[in-house]
Amino acid sequence: MSVDAEHEAWLILLRTPALGGAGLRALLARDVSAAALLARLRRAPPAALPDAARAWLRAPERARIAADLHWLQQPDQHLLTCRDADFPPQLDACPGAPAALFVRGDGARLLLPQLAIVGARAATPEGLAHARRFAAQLGAAGLTISSGLAAGIDGAAHAGALDSAGGTVAVVGTGSDVVYPARHRELAARIVARGALVSAFPPGTTPRAAHFPMRNRVLAGLALGVLVVEAGQRSGALITAHAGTTLGREVFALPGSIANPLARGCHRLIREGAQLVESAEEILDALRPAISAQGLRLSERLAQDADVSATSAAIATLDRDATRWLAVLGHAPVALETLALRMDQPVAAAAAALGLLELEGRVARAAGGLWQRLPD
Repeated sequence: MSVDAEHEAWLILLRTPALGGAGLRALLARDVSAAALLARLRRAPPAALPDAARAWLRAPERARIAADLHWLQQPDQHLLTCRDADFPPQLDACPGAPAALFVRGDGARLLLPQLAIVGARAATPEGLAHARRFAAQLGAAGLTISSGLAAGIDGAAHAGALDSAGGTVAVVGTGSDVVYPARHRELAARIVARGALVSAFPPGTTPRAAHFPMRNRVLAGLALGVLVVEAGQRSGALITAHAGTTLGREVFALPGSIANPLARGCHRLIREGAQLVESAEEILDALRPAISAQGLRLSERLAQDADVSATSAAIATLDRDATRWLAVLGHAPVALETLALRMDQPVAAAAAALGLLELEGRVARAAGGLWQRLPD
């Protein structure tokens, strides 16, 4: 079966009305491929499947599917399905996770430890400065900063991450080819160049209020923790934070003045059990066990898969190549990206290698987000 035939089947299924990520995942459990599932649904559709879904499966809009396939053929544009070895395992384990992600940029970024930074759209200058500073410091320390590309805190978090040596991931509630708000078009281009722009919705999907709860769940599911910088009592950032709590993620909140209405959401989260933080170091300390555990789980999962990507293969052979990684690292502190370039490997492979070597006590984080060898 050609790659395009399997992709075409995925695209038809992902656009099937009323099927949804959970429904598609459940149906896929019985079939070896999306193409096999599509053939089965056309042959014997479940009784619960609505008429609109049956009609679409029988005769999908060919022009739309052709446009989707054309989108996938462009450089740095990918369909990452739950059947792929490098689908982010931390999201894959979440209830209600999407069956696939449309990604622009470096899909390997989704395998790296992430912190979601969210907050108010109508943020104060102080809140914007906090978001940018925390994102820059945490990005320099090796975390990938994720957010929702919205106005206010989201945009400041992405910009702060881009200021650092790290990267950033934008999870959007539109198609990954649709920038919302439009004034973030330049920011979105920078994110694609230095990270990834991700959506659970097919290309061309316009902004709809019903899509943003899924965007928030994906954002929380990809991350190890959620930091809320400013939020009112009804802020959408609280939805992301509560999704994080439900998924077992660490939730952090910045305190603020009692005179600032945008501090009330953060204070509410703190009363509910979120960790009050005043520095990036507090977040790093809290997430360090989860960062190491994610690297270990990822390497184990990818090592078991027979059809791994280049990134996956590099991670799976870490034990065999540990001496080479250490030799290339040298004795002077280096940045994650520098090590990846020296090894001619994706950044995700370098991150996983360093995470496992850190667990073994052979490397450690140095000042400024750099890595260094420890004495033997």
